[in-house]
Amino acid sequence: MILELCEEAQDFGRSALGAIEAAGGDRLVQAAEADPAQRQAAIEPVLAGLGAWQLEPRRNLEEMEAAAALCRSAGHWALPYPVAARLCRPAAGDFDGLLVVSDVEPAAPVAGLGLRWAAAGLDGQGYAATARPAPAAPRRSAFVTRLDLQPAARVDTADLALALTLPCWTLLGMLDRAMALTCAYVLERQQFGQPLASFQGVQFQLTDAEVERVGVEELAKYALWSIESGRPDAVDDALALRAAAVEAAEIVFRVAHQLHGAIGFCDETTISWMSRYSAPLRRLPLGLTATRTELTRRLGRQGLAGLFSSPSSTSQ
Repeated sequence: MILELCEEAQDFGRSALGAIEAAGGDRLVQAAEADPAQRQAAIEPVLAGLGAWQLEPRRNLEEMEAAAALCRSAGHWALPYPVAARLCRPAAGDFDGLLVVSDVEPAAPVAGLGLRWAAAGLDGQGYAATARPAPAAPRRSAFVTRLDLQPAARVDTADLALALTLPCWTLLGMLDRAMALTCAYVLERQQFGQPLASFQGVQFQLTDAEVERVGVEELAKYALWSIESGRPDAVDDALALRAAAVEAAEIVFRVAHQLHGAIGFCDETTISWMSRYSAPLRRLPLGLTATRTELTRRLGRQGLAGLFSSPSSTSQ
């Protein structure tokens, strides 16, 4: 397994970063919150111009990696649009995207888009999903709304794993940006006549957060390889990635807010927007504790079968 995205996927990700920046960058999420009715019209042409909907992540590893790179770029700008869910759209059926949902109060950040959604439970049960009207303004809801579900055919294991994995790539892009913003802030901010970054306590916090971010990056690449390789435990690998990504997000955003101080909770700072719009990815379909519980239930006493599993552990 090669723990690097192919060059074509990396180039695509860089192109997506530039295209989203040219379309407004950080202003896109601010404009969508101010006028939710316009978010689809503002964002979909940018993605279409990149050829996002021509990607078929199930076709081969290169296209799957390109889809992951696009999700990461969308996360970098906290793009208020379910890019990962749309890239996971089922090959069969007349749907625009695939959402993974909890069996308790299923919800997703898809309010007001008017798209046709398929959904999947963590047990593989498929549904046709209809988004309810937004329950609150985006300022409070981050576009999350409840879903009405109608049972449909079961979802393939690889599709479920992909629909769990690509949102983690979006969250990874948010962690990239949160770390970059925080590092820039502590280098510029002066305290006691020297940059905040010069204090050992600050350096330790940043190091801890960066270790978490890098760990998620490696697991995210491994999860793609697991899906493309057709591993029977690809869903377990995707859930392990999700657990790590949500835990890392808690640490990274906690450090970011601590080092930014009170200003980090004000809309004048980008970290405030990043933190708020990371919440749906961190909480849906399951939060950290529930994700760990589901992973533990699926694995039982066997444990994860990863690259460094012993022969005895994989044969149990």
